[in-house]
Amino acid sequence: MAATGSGRVAGKLALVTGGAQGLGRAHCIRLAQEGARVLATDINGEGAAETAAIVNAEMGDGTAFSAQHDVTDPQGWEAAVDVAREQMGGLNVLVNNAGIGVAGNIETCDFDDWKRCFAINVDSIFHGCQKALPLMREHAPGSIVNISSIAGLIASDTMPAYNASKASVWMLSKSIALHCAKNNMQIRCNSVHPTFVDTPILDGTAEHHNIDKSVLMDKLARQIPLNFVGEPNDIANAVVYLASDESRFMTGAEIKLDGGISAM
Repeated sequence: MAATGSGRVAGKLALVTGGAQGLGRAHCIRLAQEGARVLATDINGEGAAETAAIVNAEMGDGTAFSAQHDVTDPQGWEAAVDVAREQMGGLNVLVNNAGIGVAGNIETCDFDDWKRCFAINVDSIFHGCQKALPLMREHAPGSIVNISSIAGLIASDTMPAYNASKASVWMLSKSIALHCAKNNMQIRCNSVHPTFVDTPILDGTAEHHNIDKSVLMDKLARQIPLNFVGEPNDIANAVVYLASDESRFMTGAEIKLDGGISAM
């Protein structure tokens, strides 16, 4: 089937972490629809392969590829970048989407969970940018898109690990942006800050609290001025913009996709 978009990222070569489901899958699909070739990576290799199959079924074989990938492992990043080089011929868009949340307030949060949260949410971006930038420079102009959260800008008493890790993503993105700009790499770096989005994470949240998902969705929507929970494409559309040359003058910035929460 032919592309359904207008080619806003035609010719781009994108690696998307956490690509097995939810936001990561949506990023892969929308980027491909707008003309990019995509490498979906995930610790869940089968899920990443399923994402690639979905994209290829819509856009044609050779549009998407997949790799099993532990984003906390520097050698895993080297392997993923090698796949991008070998399968797509290069890399100029890196979407650091993989992330987790952990339970517990400052008194109850387990330190091992804290460290795991930072390893997946923050260390992965450190490793990923170090390993990917040499190849991205060869295929500039390029764009790094780091998925943070509105929780990186607005705190809660119940999730210090998530708040702190996503705030780190926000500031790390700015540092990376300045480094790339000062070294004239023609590679931009920005962060995206969603609030609640209807992904499989919310299914797990509903199960954890033993409530119907519709009840959870209504509860979350009441916290959002626009009064509805976001859809994955609401975030993926921003990723397409940041990946495209439309955003060529934007770097070191953040896009808040929070339905107005941060305006209150």
